[in-house]
Amino acid sequence: MNMSVNIAGVEWKNPVTVASGTFGSGAEFDAFVDLNRLGAVTTKGVANIPWAGNPTPRVAETCGGMMNAVGLQNPGIDLFCKRDIPFLRQYDTKIIVNVCGKSTEDYCEVVERLADEDIDMMEINISCPNVKEGGIAFGQNPKAAEEITKAVKKYAKQPVIMKLSPNVTDIGEMAKAVEAGGADAISLINTITGMKIDIHRRQFVLANRTGGVSGPAIHPIAVRMVYQAANAVQVPIIGMGGISCAEDAIEMILAGASAISVGTANFHNPAVTMEIVDGIAEYMEKYGFQTVKEMVGLVK
Repeated sequence: MNMSVNIAGVEWKNPVTVASGTFGSGAEFDAFVDLNRLGAVTTKGVANIPWAGNPTPRVAETCGGMMNAVGLQNPGIDLFCKRDIPFLRQYDTKIIVNVCGKSTEDYCEVVERLADEDIDMMEINISCPNVKEGGIAFGQNPKAAEEITKAVKKYAKQPVIMKLSPNVTDIGEMAKAVEAGGADAISLINTITGMKIDIHRRQFVLANRTGGVSGPAIHPIAVRMVYQAANAVQVPIIGMGGISCAEDAIEMILAGASAISVGTANFHNPAVTMEIVDGIAEYMEKYGFQTVKEMVGLVK
């Protein structure tokens, strides 16, 4: 039985990574997770300069999940390259750096800086608000999504994964747009925009008013979108959204994901990724699958 997967020419030992923003850059989970057992580690988003993020409170619990409006707080690319990449290089896992920005120039600056760093892939978070377009996310307009993909591809030396927002009418159209722009792979879904009100204080629970909803509650929506995207494009899909056990991960793979990413579940069960790796192996053995690829998109 072979658990390895090939994502845009990069060989992972198994199809499990972590969702950006839920795992730091690995150091926070080092005591709980054997990072050598993960197919890849996806870092928290990094920008061209340090971002302070949004005012607090910026995290809230919801039924079947959580909401966050952290605002992509990060130390900036300089400190990231000096501190986080060397830390991850100690481990036998692939390094995927998540990139965020507020303009095309911001993204390109980070991608260019990472071109000569010892990393394996980049994931471009196009759910960031495009300040030059009045705050509309790059990932909500197919033309903008295609253009930002083309722009970063000019500077990228590593394969580029475009991370799609679910806050769109047609996810297949968005997947096709980034594929046309030259994306090497696609990851989805990012969080779904939500809101929570404290009825006793009669105020918004998050200082930002709205936040990204994640966790088990969004899983069926994520499976549907992964299925639609996988059937719209030829490039590999990394599926995420509410995965909290091996069954959820296998569901994503059967829907068309070549690999999966675990996010919110890390917060309440730090060992969840290792349990999922073991669970996928048990499933493959039980049903006679020799490779993960045999399972990908099996349900039509």
